[in-house]
Amino acid sequence: MTIDINAQNSVFLFIDFQEKLVNMLKKNKCEKKAEILAKTARILKIKTVVTEQYPNGLGLTVPSVKYNLPEDAKFFEKTDFDALKTEGIMDFATGTKNVFVFGIETHICVFQTALSLLEKGFEVFVVKDACASRETEEFKTAINLMEKEGAKIVTTEMVLFEMLKTSKHPNFKEVQYLIKE
Repeated sequence: MTIDINAQNSVFLFIDFQEKLVNMLKKNKCEKKAEILAKTARILKIKTVVTEQYPNGLGLTVPSVKYNLPEDAKFFEKTDFDALKTEGIMDFATGTKNVFVFGIETHICVFQTALSLLEKGFEVFVVKDACASRETEEFKTAINLMEKEGAKIVTTEMVLFEMLKTSKHPNFKEVQYLIKE
């Protein structure tokens, strides 16, 4: 199987990087990885969708992610755990082959959304180091099952360098700098 990834045929789907959810995590490296992905989306002009699960109760997207996203990022407030059940969210899919999905909680919203994307025929890439759950066992189980169902499990650096393809890419140094910060 050939993996065909580029900024034009891909979308980044940020799921619920909200204040209360981020604050409840024991070890929070996923916020930093999400920030890197947000900056990469801005630099490479990758289509970007952001969800916020019941923001009145869980807060808004954390500033480290929100203020680094592309200006044209689309925000959706949701109450369903499966983001695709939110009205209008599928509009992002026009011309898209690959969906990179990541967020909080991996075993709930990321999991349900990834399975829906797979059912709709998308190539689904779960960015493991930009995902988190409160409990390690919940996280591991969700990652394993998503992979078993056909999602490809990747890391932030894999995504960045797959998008760039070469050190001759015009934005190579700018993107490479993000992982050295």
